[in-house]
Amino acid sequence: MASDLEWWQRAVIYQLVVPSFKDSNGDGIGDLRGVIAELDYLEWLGVDAVWLSPIYPTPLRDLGYDVSHFTDVDPRFGTLATFDELLAAAHRRGIAVILDWVPNHTSDEHPWFVESRASRRNGRRAWYLWRDAKSDGSPPSNWISVFGGSAWEWHAPTGQYYLHTFHRTQPDLNWRNPEVQEAMLGTLRFWLDRGVDGFRVDACCLLFKDPEFRDNPANPDYRPGDGPDSTLLPVHTRDQPGLHEALARIRALTDSYPGERVLLGELYLPLAKVMAFYGGARPELHLPLHMSLSWTPWDADALATALEDHQGAVPPGGWPGTTLSTHDAPRIAARAGSAQTRLAAMLLETLRGTITHYYGEEIGMHGVPLPAKSARDPQGRRTGRTRDPERTPMQWDDSPNAGFTSGTPWLPVGADYVAHNVRTQREDPGSLLALYRRLIALRRQEPALIGGAFERMPCDPPLLAFRRRAGSQVFLVALNLGTEPIDYPLERASGGHIVLSTLLDREGERCTRRIALRGCEGVILATG
Repeated sequence: MASDLEWWQRAVIYQLVVPSFKDSNGDGIGDLRGVIAELDYLEWLGVDAVWLSPIYPTPLRDLGYDVSHFTDVDPRFGTLATFDELLAAAHRRGIAVILDWVPNHTSDEHPWFVESRASRRNGRRAWYLWRDAKSDGSPPSNWISVFGGSAWEWHAPTGQYYLHTFHRTQPDLNWRNPEVQEAMLGTLRFWLDRGVDGFRVDACCLLFKDPEFRDNPANPDYRPGDGPDSTLLPVHTRDQPGLHEALARIRALTDSYPGERVLLGELYLPLAKVMAFYGGARPELHLPLHMSLSWTPWDADALATALEDHQGAVPPGGWPGTTLSTHDAPRIAARAGSAQTRLAAMLLETLRGTITHYYGEEIGMHGVPLPAKSARDPQGRRTGRTRDPERTPMQWDDSPNAGFTSGTPWLPVGADYVAHNVRTQREDPGSLLALYRRLIALRRQEPALIGGAFERMPCDPPLLAFRRRAGSQVFLVALNLGTEPIDYPLERASGGHIVLSTLLDREGERCTRRIALRGCEGVILATG
């Protein structure tokens, strides 16, 4: 029963990018007071937790993932007092608060790195990964940055290279140093003591690197268009010995606090390796996030296979965590097309486990095409693949700047904001926003949709169908990803009744031998 589950197992989590959510002071950058102002909206929508992008002091070169202080709030976003106000206001509404924690690296402006680069003899030198050049002056290994080019940056004053898996202004911490581990655990204690409900652990498979700094081998399956670091297999830079032990320490710390705190993990790894991060006898992550749906082609067979593989791989005692879109991947509306956004909503909301929405998904935001030469995203400037389009401001209404700011927004607002905004859709009972709200409410009411068994049902493209079962409660989810009408035959002559259609017009309709699906329509059929 859903009542037997922890809050985070029942939760619908809402991921928002603080600089892009709501600006309260007209400087063009979203802030914590803007989040506070829209907590009533999140409560109305029905979400159970909000995951905030990094709010720490930052040069803001990489959306705040370049942290210059782990135990404070960037003045552009607010203060610690503002955060405490947000936390209290969210908790009054029954909304948990999850922080984005960035343990792999810091900003080069962090005091730890300022000390580390001061001299080779500095006490914090070993807090980062410094190496001598090869005899020919080249970098210590062939490791490639996610943002393109060598992952090693030469530091002339001290005559060594330092490692940066991401931008050169984001030096990697040395997690093999016990002092670093203890310092980073201390940053978690700081926020746990303030009452946060959990953390999303950024890039957590990267914390440990090969201590011998050996070259990565070439990737025989590399294809032009893949990420720049995909030319090599990350044999020596991901999922290294020591990682699982460190995550077990992190989990033990969070478990030592009263109430159930949650750890989500970003893991760009093969599915079998992702599953290992539940930890078994030594618990690690509560939710190793299933990221593959954020790049799976919008195709019935591909989606069904990805879902079946993930659901079947979760070990006993594990709990699935799924998302369709993130701040690093094109929005689902951009990938699947506007006509398919209702199907995406029904797909996500009917999956077993904890689900995460990305802000603006519920109104069908597409993002804004931006040329790489004008990108704010450092990855876009280096590689041409900018993530700015999926990070554009939330579209609240049809006023100038979509109600996001009274100033000049830090990224341009989507051209579709006149129709794709909260106020317009909130007033329309047939809108995508109305569908999301209905789906979230239905999920909360029906235990089978949260924790029931998942079973892929046989069908041919463009149909995608699966069953959710908990005891005598059975739901069939049938999604027509095609544009033409199609019939889905039912196994039992007794059939069932439609609980919800993506078009919001068939509630209660009986179906006996078949379901007649219109183009781009999905239905939830109660069959038990």
